Amino acid sequence: MPDRSLRPPAGAVRPFQLPEVRSVRTSEGLEIRSMARGGVPLVSVALVVEAGEVRCAPGEEGIAVLTGDALQGGTLRRTGAELAEALEGYGSGIRVSTGWDASTVGFTCLADRLEAVLALLAEVVREPSFPAPEVERMRSQRLAAIRQRKMDPAGLADDELDSDVFPPTHPFHRPLGGTETSVAALGRDRVAAFAGEAYSRVGAGAVMVGDLSPDQVLDLASRHFGSWPAGAMGGGAVPETPSGGGRAVRIVHRPGAVQSELRLGEPGPPRGHPDEIPLRVANAVLGGAFTSRLNMNLREKHGFTYGVRSAFEARRDGGLFSVGTSVQTEVTAPALAEALAELERFAASGPEPDEVAKARDYLAGVFPLRMETTAQLAARLTELIIYRLPNDHHHRYRDRVRAVDVETARAAVARHVHPERMSVVIVGDADRVAGPVESLGVGPVSIEGR
Repeated sequence: MPDRSLRPPAGAVRPFQLPEVRSVRTSEGLEIRSMARGGVPLVSVALVVEAGEVRCAPGEEGIAVLTGDALQGGTLRRTGAELAEALEGYGSGIRVSTGWDASTVGFTCLADRLEAVLALLAEVVREPSFPAPEVERMRSQRLAAIRQRKMDPAGLADDELDSDVFPPTHPFHRPLGGTETSVAALGRDRVAAFAGEAYSRVGAGAVMVGDLSPDQVLDLASRHFGSWPAGAMGGGAVPETPSGGGRAVRIVHRPGAVQSELRLGEPGPPRGHPDEIPLRVANAVLGGAFTSRLNMNLREKHGFTYGVRSAFEARRDGGLFSVGTSVQTEVTAPALAEALAELERFAASGPEPDEVAKARDYLAGVFPLRMETTAQLAARLTELIIYRLPNDHHHRYRDRVRAVDVETARAAVARHVHPERMSVVIVGDADRVAGPVESLGVGPVSIEGR
């Protein structure tokens, strides 16, 4: 009988091979990256356009997200209902996702329906009509979501941390979907104008993954998008974030709150930075896995929280490093003290060799789980276009992870983790937490909303 008091040893990391990524361009320059994946008669397609929130003009924050929401409201050929019915008839549906750097419009369908659904995708992107009632409906939903987020302590804490880490002139200072004031001022005409500018500009690309041949890729793209002039996605639109000063604590008052949302953060490196992979390994040790230092301290040792996480959120022209957790009101100050102490220890000495080894194996082991479906693979290929990464970026990922040693991880941590100048945000009952937090002496404390 096995001894169940002993943890079974980890097995060797299994080999995992991705199909080759191929690149072709239409005669007008639209880049298509594709991957043949047989076995299941499915194809996933995504069109990536230079229509991210970083391109919004002052006063129009949220217009990229609203435009993406309203994109399926109708085309020059069909109403929104007719478009939905046509897609449903092919057993598919179009998904629109808008981020800081780009908007992605995509679908998954049976391989024998690809031609028809791709034609509908081209119609949606190139011939949107933006009926006024549909735009108003989407705007109302967006405003409701903004108001709801303000009432959600976790969402409010995330937004308040962004506003502290990034200066007011920086796009990342505000929520991705805009503010109540900016979205309320947007209307149908401005949405249509933004789509005409952003969805036809030079920066664009497409991905196709699944049961299809390389000849099909170029033929389909040329027929449906061949007249679309396009080049590589741009960059440099976001100003560099200045290094922060000394650490400060801001408490957003929520009277009677029984829990506090705790956030700590500072600017992080962009996607594709030389330290990206070492930081992923190091962060798995710090707060990116269940057995991380932060979780073992705040959850397992002290019982302050159900879980705490740290993450490097990398965007094309910058990023954010953050730590977040929810704790009971009465342990807010002790939890903050322990989080800062753990961060300071980590910044000073970095991870240990055995921690790096376990983090490498964990990250390499779970990586194939993100590559199981055609939709997942298509999402990974869109990253290649948005962040201007080479075709073999994901093919080399596990090797790059397993090549990280303790010295490399420690050096990356020293360059990017600075607890002494992190912004600290607490959303909770200031009447109960302000005094204990001030007594920690971790930085000046300000209170908002009391």
